[in-house]
Amino acid sequence: MNLMYSLSGFAVGLLVGITGVGGGSLMTPLLVFLFGFKPAVAVGTDLLYASITKTAGVFVHHGKHGSVDWKIVGWLGLGSLPFAGATLYVLKNLMAVGKETTGAITFTLGVALLLTACALLVRSLLLRKAAKQQIDDDHSTQENSGRFSPRWEKIATVLTGAVLGVLVTLSSVGAGALGTVALLFLYPRMSTLKVVGTDLAHAIPLTAVAGLGHLSLGNFDLDLLISLLLGSVPGIWIGSHLSAKIPEHVLRPVLATLLLVIGTKFVLQ
Repeated sequence: MNLMYSLSGFAVGLLVGITGVGGGSLMTPLLVFLFGFKPAVAVGTDLLYASITKTAGVFVHHGKHGSVDWKIVGWLGLGSLPFAGATLYVLKNLMAVGKETTGAITFTLGVALLLTACALLVRSLLLRKAAKQQIDDDHSTQENSGRFSPRWEKIATVLTGAVLGVLVTLSSVGAGALGTVALLFLYPRMSTLKVVGTDLAHAIPLTAVAGLGHLSLGNFDLDLLISLLLGSVPGIWIGSHLSAKIPEHVLRPVLATLLLVIGTKFVLQ
């Protein structure tokens, strides 16, 4: 176990607990810039870390709240999982012929961070708007909560999953903030709790498939994974309890600005 890795995991977990920002958008840049990990190793390790930590969240949302729409999870997965596999296949072949994959991963990571920063800035607005449009839980279903007709709703959801599959596999970023914003747009009358639970449930198989794929490519550090988990679990727990005391409207713009700066650096380097 590395104490510095655990302390970093604790700090990220604390921020995740307070703000709800996806750990990947904070953890991966930290591993690259602060500890000097190769982007591919940082992404691969963070994906497995995310799949483990998000599993506990789904047990709470599905078991305690019943707030997972498994039909939507299925449509998202229909797009994301095949595209995650295809992205891993491309990465493997690029590595096999000796081409540099770091540049592609770094650029995609930067783009994902920029998109996440934008998503953070509009997420609160969308959540408030969704809260006003919410209808009774008995009527809040896929059939009547979508923005489009049922046919186009499914197609749009699958395409959204495909985009998330590529972004998450290349950058480990996007399964949280971007997924939530996409669901808020596609299903404006779905309850906020169900949006979060559904996005979380979809993120588990996606991050697991992408993480295991990176593991097979050698993009993984076991000591780092264990250290991050030991630090982040108590960090998330404490952050969740502090969230009611620290104004989210203060922290969220600061985090968004930070992600904009880091994302721009990744894109331009």
